[in-house]
Amino acid sequence: MQYSQEQLNKLLLDGQRPLWLAKADLSDADLHQADLARARLLRANLSGANLSGANLSGAELTYAVLIQADLSQANLTQAAMSGTDLSRANLTGANLHEADLARSMLAGADFSRANLSQANLSESNLSRTNLRGVNLRGANLAEANLTGANLQGANLSGANLRESILSNANLAEANLEGVNLEFAIMPDGTVAE
Repeated sequence: MQYSQEQLNKLLLDGQRPLWLAKADLSDADLHQADLARARLLRANLSGANLSGANLSGAELTYAVLIQADLSQANLTQAAMSGTDLSRANLTGANLHEADLARSMLAGADFSRANLSQANLSESNLSRTNLRGVNLRGANLAEANLTGANLQGANLSGANLRESILSNANLAEANLEGVNLEFAIMPDGTVAE
């Protein structure tokens, strides 16, 4: 179902929570600073949507499409986002603490200065993703594709990168203390043991 901006505004003002918008077409919607905590957006199309500063804590975004969406400064704490397509999305400064992004498409997304501590990014495609200065402390990146990703200055302490692909990734000044790199393909093409 496609919602007009007027219908969305009415839903948001109605105060009924959590919002149920599963499979909804919300492409290009203006939802900046909206309260979408615990919203059910399963398989929703949010391509090009403005969600900057929105509260999506605990939201269900499994298999949602957020291609080129603006999620800068958004609160996505503990959001369920496995299988989500966030290709080329803007997540600068977003809070994704304990978010589940397993098996997601994150290629070309900008996560600079975001908080991804204890997030699950296992088996996700993070190729060419900007993770500069990101907090990935304790994150699960097992079997993730980080080819060409920018991890300069990122905090990866205690993260799990087992069997991940780091080919041509930038790890300059990254904190790798206590990182599990077992069988990971390193930036120079060697396999960590």
